Amino acid sequence: MQQNEEELEKQNAALKAQNEALQQQQAKLTEHEAKIAANRAAVEAAIARFGQLDDYYIFEEVIVYFASGKTKVDPKYTPQLLALADKAKPINGYMIEVKGFASTVGSTELNQQLSEDRADAVTNILVQQGHIPLTRMLAPGAMGETHQVGDDKTEKGQAENRRVVVRVLQNKAIAGIP
Repeated sequence: MQQNEEELEKQNAALKAQNEALQQQQAKLTEHEAKIAANRAAVEAAIARFGQLDDYYIFEEVIVYFASGKTKVDPKYTPQLLALADKAKPINGYMIEVKGFASTVGSTELNQQLSEDRADAVTNILVQQGHIPLTRMLAPGAMGETHQVGDDKTEKGQAENRRVVVRVLQNKAIAGIP
């Protein structure tokens, strides 16, 4: 009888040890499941951010207008461009986009070249005087006669179309804002 009681106590002790080990394993399993859920959420957030790599906020915009057939930036625009450069610098991951345009007066080839030269002239001011690193500049876009904003049949409309649009952009994924 005493032998049975001793055997029963041994089995109870073994059972108790197994229950404690099972509880520890259950706690570890719960901890691992929580880590897996956190990792899964982090992966989903990263995928969402990567999906926004071509999505930008526009923080600032300056439009520079040009005389017909001209590519020299009027000095009155320099302070605006330098102010834009100063506003851009504290923005995390900023990029500056420069797009040049032309009216439809003249040949398509000439207007394409004018839009490119205008964009380059504005880019030079931003880089040389505004001290914007080239790594923060998107390649200047020569849009030629595309995206007309003014009526090209009027002198006023033609003047509106001879422009360079400069924008300070921040990638939504870098900003971490949905």
